[in-house]
Amino acid sequence: MSKTATLEIDGKKYEFPLIVGTENEVAIDIKTLRGATGGVTTIDPGYKNTGACESAITFLNGEEGILRYRGYSIEELAEKADFLEVAYLLIFGELPTQQELDKFKADIKEESVVDDDIKKIIDAFPKAAHPMGVLSSLTSALTAFNPEAVNVDSEEDMYKTVCKIMGKFPVLVAWTMRKKKGLPLNYGDSSLGYVENILQMMFSKPNEDYKQNDILVNALDKLLILHADHEQNCSTSTVRIVGSAHTGLFASISSGISALWGPLHGGANQAVLEMLEAIKEDGGDTKKFMAKAKDKEDPFRLMGFGHRVYKNFDPRAKIIKVAADEVLADLGVEDPVLDIAKGLASEALSDEYFVKRKLYPNVDFYSGIIYRSMGIPVEMFTVMFALGRLPGWIAQWKEMRARKEPIGRPRQVYIGENHRAFKAVEKR
Repeated sequence: MSKTATLEIDGKKYEFPLIVGTENEVAIDIKTLRGATGGVTTIDPGYKNTGACESAITFLNGEEGILRYRGYSIEELAEKADFLEVAYLLIFGELPTQQELDKFKADIKEESVVDDDIKKIIDAFPKAAHPMGVLSSLTSALTAFNPEAVNVDSEEDMYKTVCKIMGKFPVLVAWTMRKKKGLPLNYGDSSLGYVENILQMMFSKPNEDYKQNDILVNALDKLLILHADHEQNCSTSTVRIVGSAHTGLFASISSGISALWGPLHGGANQAVLEMLEAIKEDGGDTKKFMAKAKDKEDPFRLMGFGHRVYKNFDPRAKIIKVAADEVLADLGVEDPVLDIAKGLASEALSDEYFVKRKLYPNVDFYSGIIYRSMGIPVEMFTVMFALGRLPGWIAQWKEMRARKEPIGRPRQVYIGENHRAFKAVEKR
């Protein structure tokens, strides 16, 4: 393969180097394009064909259904590792030794108490506030209680900051849900594991003992691993570009939460359940809605099927489908909405139209089913997504700062009015 690409503009040729990744991805390095050509830029709405960075964190091949964190397949990690092992891998680059893992877990527990004044902030929100807006605000507010800027060149400082956000974020998540449900805010139980404590903080009631369910713990652990990172998506790119201004970690993650809130991104699992509720209200005829989904003239869209990146089966969906089946079987939940979900999934996997187009149920479809089965309110689904994505955002922010990437500053092609003379108001 040639090591350069040639671009011809008005008869003049320009050469630009090619960058080849470790998985043989090829990119044209155009950072000198504007200077070399006297002002020519590229335009790529949505940055679908533009690499904003070089990254060693996550490899994704949508055509072949491959997802790897730091070289490890998502299938193997979901089967053999727990969430904090995966978090350590993403953030620090290697799987931890037992000693490193034990220290990481202990240090996170040490940082798992949130300043009590945060309760005053959450009290100011009405119950009707969307949990993602509350979570974004609370995460940003952590900056006020931790005002010292992290020294990104200090491994010790970075490690302490990572443990701080990993410890405090689950408390904010739990408090966000408990505020919504009118339950008292708590700090959990330091004797529990990370994921066990998350469930305890979310679901314990002041008038009864909380009983842990190992199947739910396993399902949530897998969901958090599957959501931990996904390359340069909307929220991750937001964290990196906000952080490129040397904005602090907490504020950068707050911006990522806001990006994740959108229904085209993290809000997809909430949209799935809202669709299922609408189908139930219409009578629950899944075949009718499958037909509507196949009708190009019908505005109805089947949420939770197919994926923008994966042109094959979403590898995460294969893993979480098993956990969803286990949760439903263990809880024995009788819910017409979940029955509709199972019916849609079964029909899509055997329907020629969907199979031919590889419109398989994706991770959002199954995660919504699990969260509903657990008793998590639909407005909290995206909050749970953010909880899983936290280590990925940290890793991406940390990598961007370590590589000393320049501040993000996209270009544009101006299509507005040419120069106009100002007219006094009486002459307009």
